[in-house]
Amino acid sequence: MTEDSSADLHFSGALERLGECDANVAIAKAKEKLDNLDSVALNIAVTGETGAGKSAFINAFRGLNDDDDNSAPTGITETTKQVTMYTHPSKPNVRLWDLPGTGMPNFKANRFLKEMKFETCDLFIIISSERFKENDVFLAKEIEKKQKRFYFVRTKIDNDIRSVAKTKNFDEQKVLCTIREDCHRNVKEWVCEYKILS
Repeated sequence: MTEDSSADLHFSGALERLGECDANVAIAKAKEKLDNLDSVALNIAVTGETGAGKSAFINAFRGLNDDDDNSAPTGITETTKQVTMYTHPSKPNVRLWDLPGTGMPNFKANRFLKEMKFETCDLFIIISSERFKENDVFLAKEIEKKQKRFYFVRTKIDNDIRSVAKTKNFDEQKVLCTIREDCHRNVKEWVCEYKILS
């Protein structure tokens, strides 16, 4: 089979899935379906320990700097004390929920679970800035119990690289690989089997 005939089969299969044989009608239907996605709300909860970079992640996701207007407040002390919703500037149907951090002395698991927006949110992003911790396991297991999806995002890797950069035989790729494998092993061991996105 030639590359062209393979592409034709793929295209005709896509047309069949749209229920059309005419390419122009199929394109119009596909565009309509894509346009409809703009009206579907997507609620994403961002959670993790205090100081892990949740608010900075939300700002980056929204294409904002930490000191821009309407950015999520960031700082060297706890800044998110209550659940706060932020919309994406160009996709207002995408809402990010900044949840208060876990790991502080005033952290109460039962109260936090009530605030987590399980019913409202479609998926959760667990932000962690260091080694996999007990609170990461706690969050992931609670999210799994509610049959929701989560992504585990490891932040501040530049700090880890900087701390070992002056050692003999430093290899940045090796450090990154070690961090990735540690995250994968811990999520697999303590929570569930999942696919790593790098």
